[in-house]
Amino acid sequence: MSTVQQPDPRDRPARLTVGVVGAGRVGPALAASLQLAGHRPVAVSGVSDASRRRAAQMLPDIPLVTPAEVLERAELVLLTVPDDALPDLVEGLAATGAVRPGQLLVHTSGRYGAKVLDPALRVGALPLALHPAMTFTGTPVDVQRLAGCSFGVTAPVELRLAAEALVIEMGGEPEWIAEESRPLYHAALALGANHLVTLVAQSMELLRTAGVEAPDRMLGPLLGAALDNALRSGDAALTGPVARGDAGTVAAHVTELRTHAPGAVAGYLAMARATADRALAHGLLKPELAEDLLGVLAHGTEGDAG
Repeated sequence: MSTVQQPDPRDRPARLTVGVVGAGRVGPALAASLQLAGHRPVAVSGVSDASRRRAAQMLPDIPLVTPAEVLERAELVLLTVPDDALPDLVEGLAATGAVRPGQLLVHTSGRYGAKVLDPALRVGALPLALHPAMTFTGTPVDVQRLAGCSFGVTAPVELRLAAEALVIEMGGEPEWIAEESRPLYHAALALGANHLVTLVAQSMELLRTAGVEAPDRMLGPLLGAALDNALRSGDAALTGPVARGDAGTVAAHVTELRTHAPGAVAGYLAMARATADRALAHGLLKPELAEDLLGVLAHGTEGDAG
């Protein structure tokens, strides 16, 4: 349970006007959370119809304007655009004079640290990288989920306290990430969260094919326990046929997947090899059983190629 307590807005008189550039799933939720902390959203930009609807739901009565107008109206600007769009956006805003000295520019990309905001820094902006380590739905429930959510924080040393204070105001827990570690940090989160969704979706499809009427109900307790065990115990939580060295069971899995879900074979084999490596390294998989198991996995790979 999180020990972070949201401060009473009355304890801090200096409130900021807040703008959002990019009304995707993240920006409106963060702005709504800052609003609860006493800050004042004043402008938002969004291109697609979905973005505009999201902004209207999450930030009602806040005007939709151009990115340049957002920066003109706001003291704190959330740049919540896709990773690949962020460098060009920052360069463009700085080059056109939209960025003001002393303006707080916050991006939420996991990939980038504060350096991507250098063009804005050179014209006097205050750069902060605040990445919430959470998946977003684009609905009001996201604001509630920010409570206790870890944020990857990167900023110049002199702005570190300000960055961490903003995270705490949103109910989050700041975790300092060095500039050079941002890509690795982001890869780690993508490996765990994004790939998990793919694995769960594939598992549900296979269960439906096997005749299970409510795969979500079947998987919920199992996956919840597996996640809890993994977070508590790491590799010691490994179970299943790969960790046990049940080569025959794994071979049967591969055969069934080739018949019913050939698109899942490569992923199954890759994860099985990774699991076997970790189980071996931690003494869970006996070496004498590993040879047959690895032979099955190698044969499965050859079958894929042929």
